[in-house]
This record gives sequence, structure tokens and C-alpha cells, in this order.
Amino acid sequence: MRGREQHDSKPTLSRTLTLLPAMALIVTNVVGTGIFTKTRVMTCNVGSPWLVMLAFTAAGLLTLAGALTFAELGAMLPRSGGHYTYIQAAFGRLWAFLFGWMETLLDGAASVAAIAMVFAMFLNDLTSDTLSPTVVLVVTLLTIGVTTLLASASMHANGLVVATVTVLKVVLVLSIGLAAFWVTDGSFAHFSSATTGATCANVPSTARYGIAGFGAAMTAALWAYNGWADLSFVAEEVRRPGITVPRAIIGASLLVIMLYLVVNLGYFYALGPERIAALPENASVAGALLSRLLGASGASFLIIAMMISTAGALHSTALSIARIPFGMARDGLLPKWLAAVSPRGNVPVHATVFIGVCACLFALSGTFDALTDMIVFALVFFNALGVASVYVLRRKLPDMDRPYRVPGYPLVPAAFLIVSAGLMLSTLATAPTRAIVGIMLVATGVPIFMCFSRRNATPTDPAKTSFGGRDT
Repeated sequence: MRGREQHDSKPTLSRTLTLLPAMALIVTNVVGTGIFTKTRVMTCNVGSPWLVMLAFTAAGLLTLAGALTFAELGAMLPRSGGHYTYIQAAFGRLWAFLFGWMETLLDGAASVAAIAMVFAMFLNDLTSDTLSPTVVLVVTLLTIGVTTLLASASMHANGLVVATVTVLKVVLVLSIGLAAFWVTDGSFAHFSSATTGATCANVPSTARYGIAGFGAAMTAALWAYNGWADLSFVAEEVRRPGITVPRAIIGASLLVIMLYLVVNLGYFYALGPERIAALPENASVAGALLSRLLGASGASFLIIAMMISTAGALHSTALSIARIPFGMARDGLLPKWLAAVSPRGNVPVHATVFIGVCACLFALSGTFDALTDMIVFALVFFNALGVASVYVLRRKLPDMDRPYRVPGYPLVPAAFLIVSAGLMLSTLATAPTRAIVGIMLVATGVPIFMCFSRRNATPTDPAKTSFGGRDT
């Protein structure tokens, strides 16, 4: 058995994801509702279409800097867990556990619950608000259940689903962007306009124009790119990871940047910055565009598009997040039953069901929105810690095989870290309570780590561990 001990008869993860499904997993996870909603507030932040485009481009390039770094780490350490694996190798088991604790429960399962609830809310919108809160909750739970069942199938089947949904999503997003050029009174002259007299509902004056405004726009754009690193969570199931992981991460990042720029070009061509900035806070720019193109039917088209987008993000999130508790359990940092792999599908079925059950509990408790808001600071910190791992591992494991090396090292990872530090300082300055509560929530994992660490004192050595077939 290649890359495994010959006497090990237990089922293991199989390398079945090829390049296109691997790219699709990233694209469908990144392209959610942000591209439909964030342009309004960003236009209010900076006032100019070109500055909005610049913010999306700069955020995309920073995301690409992180993606290039993770491409090196993922090709070098193609194990389930992504950040968890890299942080453990570079900074030790405690920091790795705290990331896994946060990502599995405080972010992962809570995000699955939140995305499923959004899907149910879109369904309610499609039925003209005829569903009661109880029915919406039931739909949320059923959506989580179906997603968990699907994610428990083989990775080959999941790869086909992800690829299919991603093609639909890309076609829909491109259609919305390109359709803008069929608006009769659209004009490229809109790009020379500004939002000097726009209403900009609920956008504080401190986040408008200048450096502060551009920083706020960058934060919104970076949120729209969130999910770029999720392929690293399933790297152990990627065929020829030394080649496929870098190509998929870089290719998907470039595709998303292109999609976002095309769609925003369409928004500004058709509507102009004044009209976009004057939209109500709960309105989407895509909805305003489609209403002009298709009338009342435009709203229904947008809801269906957002349901497809949400369903894809839900599936890819549930699929990738489950690999984190699986990797932690395999290393003895969570109960061993979470490391079980199904003999038929060769997927971590217990960890997948565990995420589904936790998501249902979050949905029933209604706490998921508060949790996801509170841990934004911690998410930025652990993304930065994952990227910083490349510096430590270059020094700590200099002779380890690196099928891919981040270009522009050490400047490319440094750019990501500098911006991440700026975002963390900004969060501490503007929302200190939220940041501190987030840190405290992550810190609740320390006593749990101490418990499992005492039981399993032998750490995993990334330099000596078989990765289930490198196939570079």
C-alpha cells in the first residue's frame, strides 16, 4: 500500500481529487454572497468606482500572496487539516489545537449553521415570505442533514458535485456581470463619477474616504475572498498534491479575482456609483441590476442564483471543515473515534457527522451569528500564523522535499502578514470588546488541550510522518 505501512489494514483517505474539482472546491467556497452585496458599502467607503476596483484587486493580490504561501505548505505537507498541520509543524501542538478548536466549533460548525439558515431564508424569500420561523428552522436542519449525508459520500462523488455547482455558480455570476452591458442607459462615463451626494445608509463618516475609507473597503473585499485556503484542509485527498495543490490554489484565486472585477465593471457601467451608494442597507447591487433588466422576475432570478451559491458554499464548507477534527483525532488531540474512515467511501465519516450534529445544535440555539462575529480577530490571527509557518519551516525543516516554493520569498508572505497585522490592530481599535471576547472563546480550548495532551504525549513529527502517498 503506497505511502502506508503494509500491515495497516484500516481504511485510509484516498487521493481522488484532481485539478478541476480541487479548483472548484476553492471557487465555490469563496464566491458566496459577498459579490452580490459588498459593492454598495465599498462604494460608500471610497466614493469612486476605480477605487472600488482597486480595493478588490489589492485584496485579491493579498489573498494570492497567502495562497502562494499555502501552495508551498500544502505541497510540502499534504495532510488533512491545512492550518492545523502547518501550525503544529512550526509552532507546536498547543497553537495547532487552538486553531483546530476554533475552526471546528467556533467557526466551522457555526458557519455551517449560518449558511444553512441563509439558504432557508432565501427559500422563504422565494415563496414571498410564507414560511413561519419554525418551518425556516426545520428547513435549516434538513439542509444541514442532507449536506452532511452528501459530504459522507466518497470524495470522488463529492468532487463531481462541487465541480457541477461551481460551473453553475460561475456561469450565473458571469451572466449577471455581462448582462449589465445590455442596460440601455449604461455608460462608461459612470466611472468618472463620485458619490459626493449619496445617502450611504449606516456607513459611518469615519469609514468614508481617505485612508480609513480605503481600509474599510479592503476589509469588505477581503471578506468576499474568505475561503481561499480551504483546499489545504483536504490536501491528503488530492491526487499528486505537489503539483495539483499549488495549481489549484493559484488558479482558483486568479479566477475569483477575474470574476469579481468583471461583475463590478458591470455594476458600475449599468448603475453608476451614485445609484449604488444610495441603495438601502439590506439591498443587493445585483438585485438592483436584475430588477432593471428583468423587472419583478429579476428578484426571483437573483434569489435562485444566491440559493445555488449558498448551497455550494455550504457543501464545500462542511466537506473541508470535517478534515480538521479528523486530523486532530488522528494525532491524539481529540477522541480517536473522530479519526474513523469509512471503508466504502474512504472519508472521515465520524468527523463529518460530528460537524453536522454541532451545526444543528448551533442552529437550534441561535448563537451562530454571535460566534462568527466574535472570532473574526482570531480568524485573521490564525491565517497569519499559518502563513508565518513558511518562515519557521524553511529554517526548521530545510531538507524537506518542497515540490513548490512560494515566488518572491520572503516578501510575498511578509506582505500578507503586514496587512493581517494592520487588520488586527484596526479591529482592536474599532471593536476591542469583540476582539477580546473572541480571544477568550479561543482560550477555552486550553484546558481541553491539556487533558488530551497528557493522555497522548507523543507529538506528530511532520518530517517523519507518511502522508498517505505523496505522489508529487
